[in-house]
Amino acid sequence: MSLLAEDTEAADLGLRWKPGFAALGPVFFTELRPTPLPDPYWVGRSESVARELGLPAGWHESDATLAALTGSLPVAGTRPFATVYSGHQFGVWAGQLGDGRAIMIGETEGGLEVQLKGAGRTPYSRGGDGRAVLRSSIREFLCSEAMHGLGIPTTRALCVTGSDAQVYREEIESAAVVTRVAPSFIRFGHFEHFAANQRNDELRALADYVIDRYYPACRTTDRFGGNAYAAFLEAVSERTAALLAQWQAVGFCHGVMNTDNMSILGLTIDYGPFQFLDGFDPRHICNHSDTQGRYAFNQQPNVAYWNLFCLAQALLPLIGDQEVAVAALESYKTVFPNEFEGRMRAKLGLAEAAEGDRPLIEGVLKLLAAGKVDYTIFWRRLSDCMADGNVEPVRDLFLDREGFDAWMLSFSERHAATDRAPAVELMRRSNPKFVLRNHLGQQAIEASQQKDHSGVAVLLALLQTPFEEHPGADAYAGFPPDWASTIEISCSS
Repeated sequence: MSLLAEDTEAADLGLRWKPGFAALGPVFFTELRPTPLPDPYWVGRSESVARELGLPAGWHESDATLAALTGSLPVAGTRPFATVYSGHQFGVWAGQLGDGRAIMIGETEGGLEVQLKGAGRTPYSRGGDGRAVLRSSIREFLCSEAMHGLGIPTTRALCVTGSDAQVYREEIESAAVVTRVAPSFIRFGHFEHFAANQRNDELRALADYVIDRYYPACRTTDRFGGNAYAAFLEAVSERTAALLAQWQAVGFCHGVMNTDNMSILGLTIDYGPFQFLDGFDPRHICNHSDTQGRYAFNQQPNVAYWNLFCLAQALLPLIGDQEVAVAALESYKTVFPNEFEGRMRAKLGLAEAAEGDRPLIEGVLKLLAAGKVDYTIFWRRLSDCMADGNVEPVRDLFLDREGFDAWMLSFSERHAATDRAPAVELMRRSNPKFVLRNHLGQQAIEASQQKDHSGVAVLLALLQTPFEEHPGADAYAGFPPDWASTIEISCSS
C-alpha cells in the first residue's frame, strides 16, 4: 500500500513538496507514518520559521495542522520516512543507528526538510519508544531558535506540540513533538553507515547527492588534483571548524558530540544535554551522562576534529588515498583558531587584528576561569563599559581585582587609537544580553507542564533577538539562582 498522504484524509499545509533525499532510494530510509498522539495542543510556535517555510498566514489556526504536526494526521503530498545511519558514540563504534524517533515529512520546494521529532517508533528505535518528552522538546525548540538568533548555524524549530500521553524516562512525563527544519539532516553517520557495510555504490551516491546539492564548488576545484570528494571533506571540515569557534565564543557546550550528531552542513543539530556556561569553567561538563568528560567544554574542538577523521575514514573509498584524506582535514587546524580569534576580537570591539591580540584574549579567559566569572554577564558589562566608561560593574565581577586592573589597562591601551562608537556597536552585536540558561528553560518547562506556555513565548521572543536591550526583561539576563547548579541534564534530555 502506498504511503502517499493523498491516499487518505490529510492536512494541507499550503506547501509544495519535492522528493529531495527520498530520491536516493529505499536503501537509505524506510517509509512509515508517524504514530498518532491523542488530544494535541500547542506549546510554542516560531513565526520566523513559518515565514521561512512559506506557510500561509494563520497556518496554526487549523486543527488539522495541529494534528499533522503532532503526527496524528498525514500531510498532503508527502511520503514520510526515517533514515538509516551509524556512528561513533562517546568514541566507541555503535554500529547501526538511524532516526529512532524522528520522521521526515519531506522537503519543501524551497529546499527545507521538515521533520517530526518524537513522532513514534521506527525500525531504528533499538527498543526505544520513539517518543520525546515535553521537557526535552521545549529545550530543543528554544535552543534551536536561540542559536539562530545568535547567528550560529543550526537546525530550526517551527513548533512544539504536546499531548497528555504518558512517556516513561526516569519518571512518567508527558509526550511532545518538535517540528524541526533544516536544509538537510544528513549526518557524518550516514556516510559511516555505508562505508562500514562496504556499500561503496550507495556511499558514492550519497556523497554525490550532498556535493551536487550543497557543495557544488567541489566539482570544479583544483584542490587535491580535482578530487571532488577530498575537496568535499575539506569544505565540511572548515564549516565544522567555524561552527566550533562560534560555539566556544558564545560559551555554548554541546552535550553529545557523537558522529551521528554531527551535521554534514556544519549546523548545530540534536539539542539534548546542552548548556550555555554560567560561571566560566573550561572543563565544564554539561551532560550528566558524560562520566568521563569526553565532551567537556574545552575538549569540543578536538572532538570535532576526531569526528571529522571518522568522516575521512568513511570517505576514503571515494577519495582513494589516505594521505589526501588526511590533508583534507589539515585546514581545520588553522580555520578554528583563526575563526575563534576573530570572534573574540569582535567581542572585544576590535575590528582589525593586531599584534598582542592573542595574549589579550588568552589573558581575559584565564581571569574568567580563575574566578568562574559569569561568562555572558561579563561580556555584556564590558560592552556597556565601552559605551559609558564605567568600569566598576565589570570590576565587581572579579575577586582578583589586581589581575583584572592589569588586563583592563592592556584592553584600554589597545583601544587608545580606535573610534569608540564603532567599537561599541561591534561589541553590542557580538555579546548577547540573553542566552538560554538552564534555569530559564527549567522555569518555562515547569510552567508548561501545568499548561501555562507563556514562559516559552517570552523566552522565544528574547532569544530570537538576544543582542537587543528588551527593557523590562532584565530578570532574564541576571545571574542564575543558586539552585541552577543542581539542574542535571542527561542523554534522556
